[in-house]
Amino acid sequence: MTEPNLRIRGLSKSFGGVKALDGVDLTVPAGQVHALLGHNGAGKSTLIKCLGGAFPPDAGTIEVGGTRHTRLSPRESIAAGVAIIFQTLSVVDSLTVAENIFLGQEWTRHGRIHRRAQEEVAAGLLQRVAASCSPRDRVGELPMGQRQLVEIAKALSRSASVLVLDEPTAALSGAESAALAERVEDLRAQGLAVVYVTHLLAEVERLADAVTVLRDGRVTHHAAVSGQTRRELVDAIVGATTPSAGHEPPLLRRHTAGTPGPYRLTVDGLSGPGFGPVDLRVAEGETVGLYGLIGSGRTRILETLFGRRRASAGTVRLGERTIRAHRPADALAAGIALVPADRRRQGLFPLLSAQDNALLPTVRPLSRHGVRALGAERRIFGALAEAVGLRPARPRLPASAFSGGNQQKLVLGRWINEARDVDVLLLDEPTQGVDVGARQEIYRVVSSLAAHRGTAVLFASSDPEEIVALADRCLIVSSGRVVGELTGTDLSEAALLSAIHDADDSRPTPNAPKPATAPDGKPDNPPPPASKGAA
Repeated sequence: MTEPNLRIRGLSKSFGGVKALDGVDLTVPAGQVHALLGHNGAGKSTLIKCLGGAFPPDAGTIEVGGTRHTRLSPRESIAAGVAIIFQTLSVVDSLTVAENIFLGQEWTRHGRIHRRAQEEVAAGLLQRVAASCSPRDRVGELPMGQRQLVEIAKALSRSASVLVLDEPTAALSGAESAALAERVEDLRAQGLAVVYVTHLLAEVERLADAVTVLRDGRVTHHAAVSGQTRRELVDAIVGATTPSAGHEPPLLRRHTAGTPGPYRLTVDGLSGPGFGPVDLRVAEGETVGLYGLIGSGRTRILETLFGRRRASAGTVRLGERTIRAHRPADALAAGIALVPADRRRQGLFPLLSAQDNALLPTVRPLSRHGVRALGAERRIFGALAEAVGLRPARPRLPASAFSGGNQQKLVLGRWINEARDVDVLLLDEPTQGVDVGARQEIYRVVSSLAAHRGTAVLFASSDPEEIVALADRCLIVSSGRVVGELTGTDLSEAALLSAIHDADDSRPTPNAPKPATAPDGKPDNPPPPASKGAA
């Protein structure tokens, strides 16, 4: 019996006492496409990073081609035959296709790079993955689908036997997704073991031979895809209603919060690059979720409401006032604030103190005659730290010294302290990269903000569990449009997964335009860095 290309046994990994992986087993033989499924935070990314050498596992083994490893460095992972293609591609836009394929493993002759030989080999690799580009093309000028094929060709140049594709169609059009599926089938026929990470069950049904589901760092389901119904896959991803040991249950929605007040935010026909037209309403004291996968357009909607992207059509009203937010300062002046998904690049000033980060927008309003009111700042920060459960509650500690969850509390605290009041709070992936305990605290803070201050909260998330935990009502976003709504007892993880996969099945044909993709072919990528205080 031949050894499988990949065999993982008992892999475990913890971060700060929280188990991200708990005894994970995974076997992928040659010529198999193995789908890896699970919610955000289920452990998929940690598993991939252990396989790629970014994280050393605490326990367990990784076998590639019959050779057993207890840990791998990035170089050892590549040498063993593992190639990982992440959502954010590693190609260098300014280099040619051939230069990218041989980057770090250049062929030299008499001390000079042998470009002609590299281009000849690159041409063969491109033909193997059916890419339509030339070895001499600049990668930055290629569409996203071709860039991805360049990454795969680079992996093949290093004799990869295990190929990991992490959400490979998130940034692709319908035609590019169909073309990539054909390439994956070709690679399976060539004997590669393919680990395919996706949220789209239609892709699993089309491509995968077997499926493994992770939940809370554990394997909860493993089966051949043939004979599995979509309902069975959804149930496996959602899991049991009883939480696993050591994991807190999600905060329940505020069923007893009463009827929301009048509409605080009204959006009609809002459109922009990559989305629209969008209509939505958020009432005073209501928390509304935007649920969609990567590239669905949910982030673009929030950023346009905040003035980080320019709307091409539509109207936005706060109460009875029509506002036009051409920049974040306009939105803040009107009473709209945004907490971005990428707090490190777009929301946090890591070298400033915790107090300065949390009170940045309120320093000037609190000051008198140009002099900072340090006593008032300390008092407000102390109350804020207690309200959000900041740990440690040290005002002078640099923000970089805090954990991810506490950094998120600092960014959120800018808009909920007693000296700052916003009418509409926008949150993009509010607990991304946050541990379970901090997640529960953030949920409670946001729910309290809506319930006691009457703030209208609109948040985007790709995590069904988070939507169920936090939202009074949920709008389903696909291809840049709102395609459905769930509320009350209809709002469940299973219903959300079914709704998003039904929307994926009804996406435009490959020849039709894909509204959720900008002209550059990119999904909801972060915009240019925010201006000061525009987090």
